[in-house]
Amino acid sequence: MKRNAFTLVELLVVIAIIGVLVGLLLPAVQAAREAARRMSCSNNMVQIALSVHHYEFSMEHLPDGVTDDQGPIRNEENAGNHIGWMTRILPYIEQQAAFTKLDFNKSAYSPENAEVRSYSIPAYRCPSNPMVFGRDRTNPVGTSDYAGCYHDVEAPIDADNNGIFFLNSALRFAQITDGSSNTIMVGEHLGDKDALGWITGTRATLRNTGEFVDRTYSDLMDQELGALEVGGFDSYHAGGGNFAMADGSVIFLTHGIDEQVYRYLGNRSDGELIDETDRY
Repeated sequence: MKRNAFTLVELLVVIAIIGVLVGLLLPAVQAAREAARRMSCSNNMVQIALSVHHYEFSMEHLPDGVTDDQGPIRNEENAGNHIGWMTRILPYIEQQAAFTKLDFNKSAYSPENAEVRSYSIPAYRCPSNPMVFGRDRTNPVGTSDYAGCYHDVEAPIDADNNGIFFLNSALRFAQITDGSSNTIMVGEHLGDKDALGWITGTRATLRNTGEFVDRTYSDLMDQELGALEVGGFDSYHAGGGNFAMADGSVIFLTHGIDEQVYRYLGNRSDGELIDETDRY
């Protein structure tokens, strides 16, 4: 007699096979999505690096890491002027309107700059950060997942740092004597826990190469830092993070990079030779 339907056993077998295939496919889909987000993050850093280059070409020096009357910088709200380097490159990342609204004669925390301080710029956010679309509206401060390199070890942000962006810095490329391809300009970090904002030149937008360890956002929220502590780079990407070198190239450094080599990359003029193979 001819059957016109599946038996229950056959149906269950088909469902099980489909479940196995979906289970095999999901990790590949997630990996493809993360690869796309990592590429988008890399494109953001290219845009930022090119903007810094355009600024240097126009102004004949790199953006000041942070402007203030005295240092070291205290990573606290209303602890200084704190106008940071990311504000300087706004015209070069198609954010002329935000740049025009900024009053550079006022503090980053002044009421006159409140509107711009709350402004979120997509190019300053890593798409792998799960909080990109979940900003705390009770404290609407625009933040950044990228930071300039101010020093090669953990130290307060001050005028004697040996990175590229620091207190009242105004470097020329000629002063990066180790070579622009051997010096980190911008890297990723896990976010601005203090909600000081991308407008500031604090640990919200400045980091050092003192350490590069794999942390989670929960680790960041549990970490207690003093007012003069800054912290290092990290990212939401597995295995490492994107870094923009001073020549504008973007590379992916792994958490397994040699600690000494990593510190060399954070110093613009230590005179040390760095083999390309040591970066990975």
